[in-house]
This record gives sequence, C-alpha cells and structure tokens, in this order.
Amino acid sequence: MAARAYWQGQIRLALVSIPVEIYSATKSGATVSFKQIHEPTGKPIHYEKVVTGIGPIDTAEIMKGYEVSKGEFVLLEQEEIDAVKLESKKTLELTQFVDASEIDVIYYEKPYFVVPADDLAEEAFIVLREALKRTKKVGLGQLALRGREYIVSLKPCGRGMVLETLRYADEVNKAQSYFREIPDDAPDPELLDLAEALIDRKTGSFDAAEFHDRYVDALKDLIERKRKAKGKTIIDEKDDGAPKSSNVVDLMAALKKSMEKGGAVAAKKEPAKKAPPKAAAKRAPAKKRA
Repeated sequence: MAARAYWQGQIRLALVSIPVEIYSATKSGATVSFKQIHEPTGKPIHYEKVVTGIGPIDTAEIMKGYEVSKGEFVLLEQEEIDAVKLESKKTLELTQFVDASEIDVIYYEKPYFVVPADDLAEEAFIVLREALKRTKKVGLGQLALRGREYIVSLKPCGRGMVLETLRYADEVNKAQSYFREIPDDAPDPELLDLAEALIDRKTGSFDAAEFHDRYVDALKDLIERKRKAKGKTIIDEKDDGAPKSSNVVDLMAALKKSMEKGGAVAAKKEPAKKAPPKAAAKRAPAKKRA
C-alpha cells in the first residue's frame, strides 16, 4: 500500500508554482509500552471522560473551548477551526534563502520528503533542486500543518528534496542561561592533543544502521526474566563504568588509557630540522704552466 501524503500543495518561488506532496521522513522505532495495572486484581486501569458534578459523558458531546477568563470559554466547532483561511495551508512560498550553516541545529524539529505531485511538476521541481545544490543555499518559508503554522526549510536530498520544520525563536531556550557558569579557560595543551588524537582514531563515516536501541533490548530481556521468575523482583546491580572523580590527573590517565586500547599513544611528529648549509670547499690555486 502506497504511503499517504502528509501534505499536498505547492511550492511558490516568485511567479513559479510547483505542485508537490510531502511525506514523513521518519517513523517510530521499536518501543516497550507499559499499561497501568490494578495490582490486587491484575486488571488494566481505564480512563473515562467525566464532568464535575455530572460524571461520565458521551465523547460526542465534547467540543473544543478556549478559556478567555476564569471559567468562561469560547466554544468552537471543528468545522470552524478547519475553515480558518491561511494561504500557507496550501502554498509554501520561499521568501528567503540562507546558507545551511546559518541555522543552528537546535531549531530543526522534524524532516519530511518532498516529491513532485505529477509529471508536469517534475521539470520545475528539478530546476529548483539543482539551483539549491549549485548555490548551496536553503530555502525558507512558512507552512500550516495540523493546526499550526511552522517556519520550514527546504534543501536538496538525492533526487528529491527535504523539508524540515523549524522552531520559532520563542520556543528555544537561551543557551547563555545554561552555559554561563562554565569557565572560559584554555584547556591543557597535552590533554587537548590526547583528545584530538582519540577523536581522529574514532573518526569514520556515519551509518545509522550501526546503532540500535539497547535500552529496548534490555527491557525485553528483563520482561522475559521476570516472566520466568513468576513475579520475583529482579534488580541488576552493575557498574555502569562511570568515573568516580573528574580531576585533571584522572582525565589525563583516562585519555592515555583510551589511546592505549588501540595501540601505543602516537606522539606528535616534530618538524624536521634543516641541516646547516655545508661550507663551500676551497679550490686549490691553479698551477702555472711552464
């Protein structure tokens, strides 16, 4: 069964409109979900929609309401909310182009694949994709998705493009309030050399397939052991390998030990010293001919 488009509309660049569809680029990974259980009976706990002084009610009687003052709500029908006119519901207008490095990673939220909606849209789609590649720019605009309007970025990705929703400035905490207590000291040169050498040794190409959720595996293992133990409490007490202290001596030893695991610590090569120029040999005076 073909994936269902998350959004259908058009990308507009000046007077050019490109019909497109976007699809979610990510999916939920394997998780272990738990239910709340009433221990004496072993039965699951359910939740009911209740109104104070009335009790449980039919979900068909529920409306959306916005509290304008204490206890006073403006009630809205879903049809009224859906009818709110906003151009970005169906059109992504690219209003600005920036270098990708200008957008801090903290603003990126969720990626989507962008494809042309039909054969007629392919030529313009490819032109925009290749123009973004050549200029090494990211397109910016705003798009209404599922009840709110997002800032979005658009960039090339293989034969297609990727759209990413971005957070607004007021949704991002200021880093300064968290980082101000970190001293602005220069690191010890020897420690820095060791850390750089360790990074170089562990540098490689990114492959997401090399990683998996080990916590999910551990939970599944715990569930299986608990089932076999017939309710007996199982608590593993293992050393998590965390260092017991963090002074400079320990850091130096830890970095050296990390390097030694893969072989001897590589010393930095000193630049070769140039040999002093040799003195020119003196020529013997020429003999006079008789």
